[in-house]
Amino acid sequence: MDEGCITKVVLWVCMSVAIAAKANEEYFSPVALVADKQGKMLYVAEATAKQVAVFDIESSKVTKTYSLREKPSGLALAPDGSELYVTCASPKGWLGVINLRSWKVRYHLPAGHTPTAPIVSPDGKFLYVCNRFDNNVSVIDVVTQKQIAQIPVQREPVAAAITPALSYDSTSGGRFLFVANHLPVGPADQGYIAAAVSVIDTARLSLPKSAARNVTATIKLPNGAISLKGICISPDGRYVYVTHILARYTVPTTQLERGWMNTNALSIIDAKKKELIATVLLDDVDNGAANPWAVGCSSDGKYICVTHAGTNELSVIDASALLDKIRARHSILDTRYSSRIENELSFLYGIRKRINLPGKGPRALAIVGSYAYIAEYFTDSITIVELNEKFVTRQSSLVSGPMDEKRRTVDVRRRGEMLFNDASLCFQQWQSCASCHPDGRVDALNWDLLNDGIGNSKNTKSMLLAHETPPAMITGVRDRAETAVRAGIKNIQFAMCPEQDAAAIDEYLKSLKAIPSPYLVNGKLSSAGRRGQRIFKKAGCAQCHSGPLFTDMQKYDVGTGRDMEKNRLFDTPTLVEVWRTAPYLYDGRAATIIEVLTTYNGDDKHGVTSNLTEKEINDLTEFVLSQ
Repeated sequence: MDEGCITKVVLWVCMSVAIAAKANEEYFSPVALVADKQGKMLYVAEATAKQVAVFDIESSKVTKTYSLREKPSGLALAPDGSELYVTCASPKGWLGVINLRSWKVRYHLPAGHTPTAPIVSPDGKFLYVCNRFDNNVSVIDVVTQKQIAQIPVQREPVAAAITPALSYDSTSGGRFLFVANHLPVGPADQGYIAAAVSVIDTARLSLPKSAARNVTATIKLPNGAISLKGICISPDGRYVYVTHILARYTVPTTQLERGWMNTNALSIIDAKKKELIATVLLDDVDNGAANPWAVGCSSDGKYICVTHAGTNELSVIDASALLDKIRARHSILDTRYSSRIENELSFLYGIRKRINLPGKGPRALAIVGSYAYIAEYFTDSITIVELNEKFVTRQSSLVSGPMDEKRRTVDVRRRGEMLFNDASLCFQQWQSCASCHPDGRVDALNWDLLNDGIGNSKNTKSMLLAHETPPAMITGVRDRAETAVRAGIKNIQFAMCPEQDAAAIDEYLKSLKAIPSPYLVNGKLSSAGRRGQRIFKKAGCAQCHSGPLFTDMQKYDVGTGRDMEKNRLFDTPTLVEVWRTAPYLYDGRAATIIEVLTTYNGDDKHGVTSNLTEKEINDLTEFVLSQ
């Protein structure tokens, strides 16, 4: 792709506050976009404001807003454009159906825990909703307004795409749903750990249960593939594109150059064969492209667009040139060595343009005709990129309204969240804090961070409650979280930052709130959980996992140390939100809490569990995972 092959960037900063703003909301935080078929209206899900806004493309103004009782997380339009489907993220999630003629909610449908990414079948008869923390996909019959199935997938489904209706292939349209699972499953001490793409054969859902086997298939991504965010299917239905981080977790974190720790990638899948074709790096040799998020194709299939939430950029890739280059490489190299593409930082040279965006936190993406619309989470803005044969850049700000001055002043927590997700804080922009701690939580990998020696990797810890439960790190090597934050910036980001920036990150992390466990029933312990609560005390677990945060903040040798870590003292971790932080133990060898209580507790050093029955172990597990 030539220098002059891409874009005219036109900034339309849609500060929704200035129009129909809620007086009690400071930020809007756009997280999802969908455009009507006419290319006249853009619907914007604004999470913090708990509303959906209608952005008129011609006038560049928000013309209408609709308030919701929960944070919207995803949007989809009915094929005829008459209804807007909105998922709202909460433990008792739901999906709202808004009639766009009357602008009223026709009905609500219950969904799972933290639903997102609604997808409509091409014929408009079915809705598919990713229930992130239930690890499944709901199938909803639009006509009967009932859920007809819940399909298990892997871990934290966050995005999905369905095969398009094609005039030359009526059998594939709407048949296969490709689901991007955010994080890996399984232990972290093995030679391979990566998140995967699940494929649901929707045609098999209508078969009798005895025949409806193998409804889902799994497509493995390369070792270290984590934080899947976006997925789309090419207009011709041949290729599936998935964005993710490609972590180099097997090496000690001694440097960042050339993507030593984290690289950022786009995986290409053959939609018909359900096989990975290649994974290409989105970074340059000395300039990382951190935290790829949304991905979309232009309607003519000419371009693949990827937003980079960490570097505030849009990648525009020549799709034909990319596929030709991959084919050429595969024809030259033995297929056993095709994985070399994953490590070639110059692979996209000449066929991709990186466009600096004016806003902060580009996430959602919608492509209408020759325009790409990017929602920028932290600046409450939309940037429009015109895709054409010339590279001309023009920015036009449309900020107006009495709240502008207030909105230019960002409070410390919001600023900390922005810095936590900003890769410009890092040397060469390879990663942000969120690269290893998405949403402030875990990436499910082991890293050798050098803070307690070399050659002894530790599993990533959640940052939730880190400031309330000192010391920090698995071995308690940092006296408190504030120390760990500053050490992380210096020794993991390989950068220095002003004290006020580190303090802002502290405030953001302190503001994190625990999400209620999917193991709770109507917000309370199940009957098994209540039985497990009694066993928790009986087995002595409560001695160390004490108090409201389930930790006494002390260090113990619980007999789990191996090799260099034998007889090591480990900090007692909080059990709050432990359901979300698999795998377990310092080296992630336990894939489940049951394994923690049984397989890796033979000497009863972390709870007297050897004398418990299978039912008691299951009840205890239920209680622990309910926190």
